[in-house]
Amino acid sequence: MASKRTTNRSNKEEEREGSLTPSIWKRVLTAKSSWPEKDEFLDVIYWTRQVIGILLGIVWGIVPLKGFIGLALFCAINAGVLYIYFTSFQQVDEEDFGGLWELTKEGFMSSFALFMVVWIIIYSALYFD
Repeated sequence: MASKRTTNRSNKEEEREGSLTPSIWKRVLTAKSSWPEKDEFLDVIYWTRQVIGILLGIVWGIVPLKGFIGLALFCAINAGVLYIYFTSFQQVDEEDFGGLWELTKEGFMSSFALFMVVWIIIYSALYFD
């Protein structure tokens, strides 16, 4: 009997939680979403940076960009896109997440490393004799 009560209660709790907070994918694509879990939004920023790093690495390798211009453009685009995302689209209060600098640097170095690896591999595969 006790196990039946716990399963009913946990199912009701799951239904309530599901109806109160939309899925993370819906919140990512919806403007001015509520982020009750601060770590979820930081995860979104982190993984978005990784995707940007891969995409820009592929594009830079195909174009072919070289040297400081490629590095500077990556930094500007990576920081700029996410800055616009969390200030204009999501309109989050930066202080809730540790300040503007914390959001700007979240996952940046791992994104940079991933970008470099993809850029080098694509460029080398296409243009190295």
